[in-house]
Amino acid sequence: MRLVTLAAGDHECAGVVIEGRVLLLEAASGGRLADPRPGKTALPLKAILPDPELMQDVRDVAARGEQDPSFLDRFAIPLREQDLHAPIPRPGKVLCLGLNYRDHAAESGAEVPDEPVIFSKAPSSVIGPGDPIRLPETSDQVDYEVELAFVIGAPARNVHASQAMYHVAGYTVLNDVTARDYQHVRGGGQWTLAKSFDTFCPIGPWIVTPDEVPDPHDLTLECRIGGEVLQSGSTSEMIFKIPQIIEYLSAVLTLEPGDVVGTGTPPGVGFARTPQRFLQAGDLLECTVQSIGTLVNPVRA
Repeated sequence: MRLVTLAAGDHECAGVVIEGRVLLLEAASGGRLADPRPGKTALPLKAILPDPELMQDVRDVAARGEQDPSFLDRFAIPLREQDLHAPIPRPGKVLCLGLNYRDHAAESGAEVPDEPVIFSKAPSSVIGPGDPIRLPETSDQVDYEVELAFVIGAPARNVHASQAMYHVAGYTVLNDVTARDYQHVRGGGQWTLAKSFDTFCPIGPWIVTPDEVPDPHDLTLECRIGGEVLQSGSTSEMIFKIPQIIEYLSAVLTLEPGDVVGTGTPPGVGFARTPQRFLQAGDLLECTVQSIGTLVNPVRA
């Protein structure tokens, strides 16, 4: 399934993409996927993903939508990019891996790491498909990084790699936008600030459930600006695979439902090119991960 969060009227709601339309889960479930809290209407994906019963409701509704055209006509709306938000609009945590592709480590002039290099992006930096990346006045070295990201379903704490994939609710595309001058120079190197400017974490366009992605470690990735391919690689080249990442992280902190983890980027980033290629107002960024989708964001001053 492809699970989305979208604007419906004056509120956000969850849906499933079917045949170019979005089946609205709250209405299609007859209220089973409604939010019981006062003033709320639809349950967000963050609440649905860790609950096996609610996820079964989603699967049942999606199956009926695929089999019954009249049901789809009644409860679905056209899929429009402008209606989509980030699938998890405000994750509790956004964690990412640095230097998780050998060729990217090499182009960065860094040693291949012996263990995962972890950093965070502020949840307030998250935007969705179609939302503009805003170039800050304090940086003229804003870079792009296409990544496969996974979303946590069941909480994970001290999880062994052999059990780690049970905690993955699905996969999405993440663009790890980075101000390289902050990362490499200012304050001796400011990774968190470099990656946490508002709008520096586009995520989307949806979450694809694991049954649709048989092997997340064999997917092509590509980043394009104005149609020009700047990054191209495969998740098969990742140094640390998803089970290792979950084991490593969960030994330190609890991974909670809705947390988003980026798995690193392939070579071709702007600061490592000759000449360097940083984002400019007017650029159109397209980040694609095979079997997941394409995340498109314009760049604005």
